[in-house]
Amino acid sequence: MKRTYYLFNDGRMSRKDNTLCFVATDKDGNTQPAKYLPIETVESMYVFGALDVNAALLNYLGQQRISMHFFDYYQHYTGSFMPKDYLLAGKMQIEQTKAYIKKDRRLHIATNLIDGATYNMLKNIKYYDNRGKDTNAKIEQLEALRTQIVQASDIPTLMGIEGNCRQVYYSAFDVIIPDFTMGNRTKQPPDNEINALISFGNMVAYTLTLDMIYHTQLNPTISFLHEPGYRRYSLALDISEVFKPILVDRTIFRVLNKKEIQNKHFDHKLNGCYLNEAGKKTYMRAWEERLSETIKHRNLNRNVSYKHLVKLECYKLAKYILKDEPEYKPFKIWW
Repeated sequence: MKRTYYLFNDGRMSRKDNTLCFVATDKDGNTQPAKYLPIETVESMYVFGALDVNAALLNYLGQQRISMHFFDYYQHYTGSFMPKDYLLAGKMQIEQTKAYIKKDRRLHIATNLIDGATYNMLKNIKYYDNRGKDTNAKIEQLEALRTQIVQASDIPTLMGIEGNCRQVYYSAFDVIIPDFTMGNRTKQPPDNEINALISFGNMVAYTLTLDMIYHTQLNPTISFLHEPGYRRYSLALDISEVFKPILVDRTIFRVLNKKEIQNKHFDHKLNGCYLNEAGKKTYMRAWEERLSETIKHRNLNRNVSYKHLVKLECYKLAKYILKDEPEYKPFKIWW
């Protein structure tokens, strides 16, 4: 069974026959015993340390359709090695571009993305309100803001509503999480532990979504909510909005409320707060456990993992773009 591998140590990776050979180096520059990863077990790789690779390895990863995502020490996503597209379809490219250009179709997709994202935020707050956390005032504020979504006539207005919703939503974190204080949302750099976790989690969610898009006919550079730009896969930003409350935020609530991540898992430097190596490993373990959880899908009538839900979302969007479905309906928590 294929899985995602996370590399936290510095080192070098190369191809060895039909395996990937990783030789780590410690803080003193000493090499560690080589570890071998059978290629058939690798789905994707996340690199958090300094990794040396060569063209032979990248060619091999490309042939096996394995992506490799890179992050720097300060939790910034720096880029990805993505194999060449293998599901490219001219019809999808044309229809996706048309859907972006045509105002009503783009607005329909963007509106539903925000509707799904804010609905899932609301469900998170209600979940904790039902468990003794006093978030009722935040629920009322968020419900009032959500009524404005369907009235938005353009993308900037939608983005403004989304920003207001997220501000109310994040203000509930100080009620949900007892041992840490979030305050305002800060990004570059994050100024406290909760902000550090949100920034780190959001980047991981973005790369997961990018991987799922790669296995569809969608073009990751043509987006509908976020403006397409240079050097970024903005469709991954769009689709990940729906799943951040379900995947990222629920994971953060777990690791902090269960004290799996504590003060010792953060470094404070350069006027910012960052997860250290132990903190990243702990978060990624919880993240993988979340992705592997399954739910009974109402339409498919079978169990699917949270990870697979992201791919299903890509398929739903593709069907709307190709006009196989009359509307795009975002994923919403129903339990």
